[in-house]
Amino acid sequence: MNSRPTIKHPRVDHLVVAAQTLAEGVRWCEATFGVAPAAGGIHPTMGTHNALLKIASPAFPRSYLEIIAVDPQADARQRGGSRRWFDLDDAALQAALAANGPQLIHFVAEVPDATAAAAALALLRIDRGEVVEASRDTPAGRLAWHITVRGDGQRLFYGALPTLIQWGSVHPTDGMAESGIGLRSLTLSHARAGVLGEALRTLALAEIPVAIGPPNLRAVFDTPRGPVTLDSHGL
Repeated sequence: MNSRPTIKHPRVDHLVVAAQTLAEGVRWCEATFGVAPAAGGIHPTMGTHNALLKIASPAFPRSYLEIIAVDPQADARQRGGSRRWFDLDDAALQAALAANGPQLIHFVAEVPDATAAAAALALLRIDRGEVVEASRDTPAGRLAWHITVRGDGQRLFYGALPTLIQWGSVHPTDGMAESGIGLRSLTLSHARAGVLGEALRTLALAEIPVAIGPPNLRAVFDTPRGPVTLDSHGL
């Protein structure tokens, strides 16, 4: 009988907001929070690029917001025909972004061993994807990480099951300026709340509330303007 690996000290690493274009995502961030995000980087093998905003708080001490979009300058040959992560090649998702603007779609959990965490989910018959390596240079040092990526690009559970990431010695928030924005809470709902809850418990993320209902991620932030709430609305 297989025993599940023990996942120690996981945390909500970052929230993912998708935008049709990165410029639109930056404008959305300024309008929503009153703060411009910092430049992020490009992901050549995924054909995407991003901007980042620190949202660390006592409850979520190393968290940030990632605004991500398809990079129109990406070289398709580097992707080798693979689908982009976070469902960014999904026609329905792109249509919703075109109609409604940037939107919260997913979150990423930091774990000490991404391979072990993915294996733990596999015992629940959940394929979180292959663990791949990536890196880029920043003013704070070289960022290196391992991250789970499915070949079909799917997020799973309408984005409520986190992608898994394992950082090296440098974390993105190490070099980010304070934004004045703090993540207060993250709650999830899904029709299969029992299965989703079991998966989160397996990842030692049982403190994230899961309710039965239409698929949704809800993030509440404390800002100088007062509370701001983002919902995924089943996207």
